[in-house]
Amino acid sequence: MEKAKLKILDADIGAQLEDIQQIFEKVTEQGNSFQDDEARLIRMAYYLHNLYNAFEDLFEIVAGHFENNIEDPSKWHKLLLKRMATEIEGVRPALISRETHLLLGELRAFRHLFRHAYSIQLDPQKVQANYSKALQLKETYKDHIALFLNKLG
Repeated sequence: MEKAKLKILDADIGAQLEDIQQIFEKVTEQGNSFQDDEARLIRMAYYLHNLYNAFEDLFEIVAGHFENNIEDPSKWHKLLLKRMATEIEGVRPALISRETHLLLGELRAFRHLFRHAYSIQLDPQKVQANYSKALQLKETYKDHIALFLNKLG
Protein backbone atom coordinates (compact mmCIF):
# COMPACT_ATOMS: atom_id res chain seq x y z
CA MET A 1 0.00 0.00 0.00
CA GLU A 2 1.30 3.46 -0.87
CA LYS A 3 2.66 5.42 2.05
CA ALA A 4 0.17 8.29 1.63
CA LYS A 5 -2.82 5.95 1.42
CA LEU A 6 -1.59 4.09 4.49
CA LYS A 7 -1.35 7.38 6.41
CA ILE A 8 -4.91 8.26 5.39
CA LEU A 9 -6.16 4.84 6.44
CA ASP A 10 -4.29 5.11 9.74
CA ALA A 11 -5.82 8.54 10.41
CA ASP A 12 -9.32 7.36 9.49
CA ILE A 13 -9.00 4.32 11.74
CA GLY A 14 -7.59 6.45 14.55
CA ALA A 15 -10.54 8.83 14.40
CA GLN A 16 -13.01 5.94 14.45
CA LEU A 17 -11.20 4.31 17.36
CA GLU A 18 -11.71 7.52 19.34
CA ASP A 19 -15.46 7.23 18.73
CA ILE A 20 -15.40 3.58 19.78
CA GLN A 21 -13.45 4.47 22.92
CA GLN A 22 -16.01 7.14 23.87
CA ILE A 23 -18.83 4.61 23.56
CA PHE A 24 -16.89 2.08 25.63
CA GLU A 25 -16.49 4.76 28.31
CA LYS A 26 -20.27 5.21 28.40
CA VAL A 27 -20.79 1.46 28.59
CA THR A 28 -18.28 1.25 31.43
CA GLU A 29 -19.77 4.26 33.27
CA GLN A 30 -23.21 2.71 33.06
CA GLY A 31 -21.78 -0.49 34.46
CA ASN A 32 -23.93 -3.33 35.62
CA SER A 33 -26.51 -1.03 37.23
CA PHE A 34 -29.25 -1.62 34.68
CA GLN A 35 -30.72 -4.85 35.99
CA ASP A 36 -33.61 -3.34 37.98
CA ASP A 37 -34.02 0.00 36.27
CA GLU A 38 -35.83 0.17 32.92
CA ALA A 39 -34.39 3.57 31.96
CA ARG A 40 -30.84 2.32 32.58
CA LEU A 41 -31.62 -0.92 30.73
CA ILE A 42 -32.74 1.05 27.69
CA ARG A 43 -29.69 3.32 27.95
CA MET A 44 -27.32 0.33 28.06
CA ALA A 45 -29.08 -1.27 25.09
CA TYR A 46 -28.69 2.02 23.23
CA TYR A 47 -24.96 2.17 24.02
CA LEU A 48 -24.50 -1.44 22.88
CA HIS A 49 -26.39 -0.60 19.68
CA ASN A 50 -24.11 2.39 19.12
CA LEU A 51 -21.02 0.34 19.88
CA TYR A 52 -21.75 -2.10 17.10
CA ASN A 53 -22.57 0.77 14.74
CA ALA A 54 -19.20 2.35 15.50
CA PHE A 55 -17.41 -0.91 14.73
CA GLU A 56 -19.37 -1.28 11.52
CA ASP A 57 -18.29 2.24 10.54
CA LEU A 58 -14.70 1.13 11.15
CA PHE A 59 -15.27 -1.87 8.88
CA GLU A 60 -16.66 0.39 6.17
CA ILE A 61 -13.51 2.53 6.39
CA VAL A 62 -11.29 -0.52 5.93
CA ALA A 63 -13.42 -2.00 3.14
CA GLY A 64 -13.48 1.37 1.40
CA HIS A 65 -9.68 1.50 1.33
CA PHE A 66 -9.37 -2.00 -0.08
CA GLU A 67 -12.22 -3.97 -1.63
CA ASN A 68 -15.60 -2.34 -0.87
CA ASN A 69 -17.86 -4.52 -2.99
CA ILE A 70 -20.33 -6.70 -1.17
CA GLU A 71 -22.89 -7.78 -3.71
CA ASP A 72 -25.75 -9.12 -1.57
CA PRO A 73 -27.51 -6.12 0.04
CA SER A 74 -29.79 -8.38 2.10
CA LYS A 75 -26.78 -9.79 3.97
CA TRP A 76 -24.53 -6.74 3.74
CA HIS A 77 -23.99 -6.27 7.49
CA LYS A 78 -23.22 -9.93 8.13
CA LEU A 79 -20.89 -10.19 5.11
CA LEU A 80 -19.01 -7.01 6.03
CA LEU A 81 -18.34 -8.39 9.51
CA LYS A 82 -17.24 -11.75 8.09
CA ARG A 83 -14.94 -10.05 5.61
CA MET A 84 -13.16 -8.17 8.39
CA ALA A 85 -12.18 -11.50 9.97
CA THR A 86 -10.82 -12.73 6.65
CA GLU A 87 -7.36 -12.14 5.27
CA ILE A 88 -7.49 -11.28 1.59
CA GLU A 89 -4.15 -12.48 0.33
CA GLY A 90 -2.32 -9.85 -1.64
CA VAL A 91 -4.83 -7.20 -0.59
CA ARG A 92 -4.95 -6.90 3.21
CA PRO A 93 -4.68 -8.89 6.45
CA ALA A 94 -7.71 -9.70 8.56
CA LEU A 95 -8.75 -6.75 10.70
CA ILE A 96 -10.19 -8.84 13.55
CA SER A 97 -9.73 -12.34 14.91
CA ARG A 98 -12.29 -15.13 14.67
CA GLU A 99 -13.03 -14.71 18.37
CA THR A 100 -13.68 -11.00 17.92
CA HIS A 101 -15.83 -11.82 14.91
CA LEU A 102 -18.01 -14.02 17.14
CA LEU A 103 -18.34 -11.32 19.81
CA LEU A 104 -19.23 -8.70 17.24
CA GLY A 105 -21.65 -11.11 15.58
CA GLU A 106 -23.56 -11.30 18.85
CA LEU A 107 -23.56 -7.51 19.16
CA ARG A 108 -24.74 -7.22 15.55
CA ALA A 109 -27.67 -9.52 16.28
CA PHE A 110 -28.48 -7.53 19.43
CA ARG A 111 -28.31 -4.28 17.46
CA HIS A 112 -30.84 -5.73 15.01
CA LEU A 113 -33.13 -6.74 17.89
CA PHE A 114 -32.81 -3.30 19.49
CA ARG A 115 -33.59 -1.51 16.24
CA HIS A 116 -36.73 -3.55 15.70
CA ALA A 117 -37.97 -3.88 19.28
CA TYR A 118 -41.02 -1.71 18.81
CA SER A 119 -43.47 -3.90 20.66
CA ILE A 120 -41.34 -6.03 22.95
CA GLN A 121 -39.74 -5.41 26.31
CA LEU A 122 -35.97 -5.57 26.45
CA ASP A 123 -34.79 -8.72 28.17
CA PRO A 124 -32.34 -7.76 30.95
CA GLN A 125 -30.56 -11.11 30.51
CA LYS A 126 -29.91 -10.41 26.82
CA VAL A 127 -28.66 -6.94 27.63
CA GLN A 128 -26.44 -8.43 30.35
CA ALA A 129 -25.05 -11.05 27.96
CA ASN A 130 -24.21 -8.40 25.37
CA TYR A 131 -22.76 -6.10 28.02
CA SER A 132 -20.42 -8.96 28.97
CA LYS A 133 -19.47 -9.46 25.33
CA ALA A 134 -18.73 -5.75 25.01
CA LEU A 135 -16.41 -5.94 28.02
CA GLN A 136 -14.59 -8.89 26.43
CA LEU A 137 -14.30 -6.95 23.20
CA LYS A 138 -12.93 -3.92 25.04
CA GLU A 139 -9.98 -6.02 26.19
CA THR A 140 -8.89 -7.14 22.72
CA TYR A 141 -10.01 -4.88 19.88
CA LYS A 142 -7.13 -2.37 20.06
CA ASP A 143 -4.55 -5.17 19.79
CA HIS A 144 -6.23 -6.51 16.64
CA ILE A 145 -6.30 -3.09 15.00
CA ALA A 146 -2.65 -2.46 15.91
CA LEU A 147 -1.66 -5.85 14.48
CA PHE A 148 -3.59 -5.09 11.28
CA LEU A 149 -1.85 -1.72 10.84
CA ASN A 150 1.58 -3.25 11.60
CA LYS A 151 1.07 -5.91 8.94
CA LEU A 152 0.22 -3.23 6.39
CA GLY A 153 3.41 -1.42 6.78
